[in-house]
Amino acid sequence: MAGAINPTAHTAVLASLEAAINRALELAPSSKSQLAEFESHVFLVQCTSPEIDLYLQAGERGIRLMGIYEGDITTTVRGVASDFTELATSDDPAATLINGKLTIDGDSAPLIALQKIVSDLDLDWEAPLVNTLGDVVGHQLAQVLRGTFKWGRQASDSLTRQLDEFIHEEARLSPPRLELEDFYREVQELTLRTERLQSRTDRLRKRINQHIS
Repeated sequence: MAGAINPTAHTAVLASLEAAINRALELAPSSKSQLAEFESHVFLVQCTSPEIDLYLQAGERGIRLMGIYEGDITTTVRGVASDFTELATSDDPAATLINGKLTIDGDSAPLIALQKIVSDLDLDWEAPLVNTLGDVVGHQLAQVLRGTFKWGRQASDSLTRQLDEFIHEEARLSPPRLELEDFYREVQELTLRTERLQSRTDRLRKRINQHIS
């Protein structure tokens, strides 16, 4: 599957998906209420083959899907359809995401938080896509969305753990946790000493001003 999806079909797809997601949210009021924390975030799912951009904005009223958005993007997930399919069908999404070709740009924490909410919904990604785009294209695009929102809480926790291990032990991109904890403790102690010194300085300045006056 290559090339870009027809703009008319693109608009119809987003409208169908948005309606399906919000219907599922109406049946899960607790999940819908959690979306309020994402009011300031916009997520981009960018499939480069076929060429389709899907902007997602969540809030207390539900989820909005857009084909065009010119503001700031919180997180972008980018790859070809087969990369998303590999993630969607993987038994270990965390390992697949780390070792695969998908790229995530921006702040991943809000995306993972949103994913946990969406993954709890009983969503049929395929039906609205197949009805609009046909069996082949609809199925492959559904895999793109499954790959984006498939992980459950367990997979997210596994991803966090594996990334932490990779950063601290394999890549050595960050000092070991104990070293970090020692560093943070020293920073806190320095901050406390600075605050005490500032307090003493303020008291001394006040005494001097009173003496002068």
